[in-house]
Amino acid sequence: MKRVASLLPLLGTLCFFPMLAHAQANLDAFFGVGTAQVGSNNQQIDTFGDGTLYSTPHLGGAFGKAGGDIMLTPQFGVGGEVDFRFGQADYAGLKYRPTFYDFNGIWMPSKFRTSRFVPELQGGLGAVHLSFYENQQYCDQFAGCSSSSSYVEGSTHFQVHMALGVRAYLTDHIFVRPQVDVHWVNNFFQFGSGWVPEYGASVGYSFASRK
Repeated sequence: MKRVASLLPLLGTLCFFPMLAHAQANLDAFFGVGTAQVGSNNQQIDTFGDGTLYSTPHLGGAFGKAGGDIMLTPQFGVGGEVDFRFGQADYAGLKYRPTFYDFNGIWMPSKFRTSRFVPELQGGLGAVHLSFYENQQYCDQFAGCSSSSSYVEGSTHFQVHMALGVRAYLTDHIFVRPQVDVHWVNNFFQFGSGWVPEYGASVGYSFASRK
């Protein structure tokens, strides 16, 4: 439930996009994959209070990306996106999963665009939510052993987001967009730096024809 609540602002924005499409807005939606990376803070934590020390990890792994935007003019627009780690990862004896979400202003400079390639710059604000889970294992002599993951707590941090990408239009509606993102996360003490680079590519669809 905590994870769903962290996505509600973006989900509300995406639900609003189809209504604007009927008003002749230039609406785009996209989905993609990539990775976000930042080093460990190199701490040793007695997570369970039993004297056992666990190391804190670096942030990495495979991420998914989903979002949309509305271009108010050919050069300027607004949008929102969410980046989420596909699976849980180890964190000092627990499991964790990060989610980045942000709302951005978008600029597509006309000076460098062609009929098929469109550069894109983004800048905006958002938050990062870290969800922590504890793994529990159950065993009996009939069914054997099984494990489950239960939510322990979460931590939310303000972020500033910047991105640079290029849309390569395969058709008048479908595009591929490689993109580099940079997240500055306030008080990101769980990791070694507040600067989190992200690398990925998305496949998108423009509802308005480019002709």
